[in-house]
Amino acid sequence: MTTVQPAAPASTAVETGQPFLLIRNLVKEFDGVRAVNDVSVTINKGEIFALLGSSGCGKSTLLRMLAGFETPTTGQIALGGKDIVGVPPYERPINMMFQSYALFPHLSVWDNIAFGLRRDGLPKEEIAERVDKMLALVQLAAYGKRKPHQLSGGQQQRVALARSLAKRPQLLLLDEPLGALDKKLRERTQVELVNIIEQVGVTCVMVTHDQDEAMSMATRIAIMSEGRILQVGKPGEIYETPNCRFVADFIGSVNLFEGRVKVDEPDHVIIESPEGSHYVSHGITGTDGMAVGVAVRPEKMVLQAAPPSMSQRAKVEEHGHNAVQGVISSVSYFGNETHYQVLLDSGMRIKVARTNSARHAEAGLRRDQRVHAWWDGSDVVVLTS
Repeated sequence: MTTVQPAAPASTAVETGQPFLLIRNLVKEFDGVRAVNDVSVTINKGEIFALLGSSGCGKSTLLRMLAGFETPTTGQIALGGKDIVGVPPYERPINMMFQSYALFPHLSVWDNIAFGLRRDGLPKEEIAERVDKMLALVQLAAYGKRKPHQLSGGQQQRVALARSLAKRPQLLLLDEPLGALDKKLRERTQVELVNIIEQVGVTCVMVTHDQDEAMSMATRIAIMSEGRILQVGKPGEIYETPNCRFVADFIGSVNLFEGRVKVDEPDHVIIESPEGSHYVSHGITGTDGMAVGVAVRPEKMVLQAAPPSMSQRAKVEEHGHNAVQGVISSVSYFGNETHYQVLLDSGMRIKVARTNSARHAEAGLRRDQRVHAWWDGSDVVVLTS
């Protein structure tokens, strides 16, 4: 079994309970336009923290400021309790792995990994020891003499990771780390990458626009839009309890009804919308008549030809709520799931996902069939912004 020396220790600030990486009121302007707009977030030691957002939201600019390739207009970046805003990139205990991997084509795999260590002037014996350990860690010990073009995309990605980790950085930055891989290889490499990062014990900040990548790899996720962070949380928190319409719509798929609060009680809320009434089995921070959004994930909905019976409802008080009718307008089979689009009587289209737990499970519902969709009040998320 290969033994890997952990990343170099940070300052004692981490040991005293302070965040390992502190970003406070960070702003970056280009020609008067704020690419990063007053971002504040803390990242703990050992986390894999993902910055997730669409193109142009500011996530890559934020990553480049952490690396030292961009200078903040205003704000603070502290690593292990030390301000690093004025520290040049080559003096920061940070390594960055780029989407293109940036491997030297004329060097062997072994020499690619050793390159940064040689630039730092380490003794030959230590360089050899570190490179051999990194090759064993990424399971490429037999490929040390090969050139990058002789490797698959997944193997090149692991070489780039080994090169980044060989210098034992306190912070590892990943810029779209798996963007160049095909879907199946990307899914397999996600697991490998997380295992390697956790084994080394390095703190990681990654940038991605791939939701599945962020959800499967990250300890926590920050959703960015127009230079701001809208929500930070664990993957399950982001998905199940989005704090605004943008996050609900950006992460996964969602049905978003617009309505107004009709009944506002501590233990439940009833919201009226053009599609019908929605029973929410918990209280909200709101007032009677307030305009709100009602978000329901497609997989939380039940779709069937017959109306929902009383026995299908967990609570009698929900009967008559959380149910809509319409006609199936499309059916998409994905193997593990079948996705339905239903045109409601109100004119709104909703999406319903059904797990195919048995063969031909989708055969009971067809296009142009009239159906009923319903859901439980605990699966409703009320959005006030």
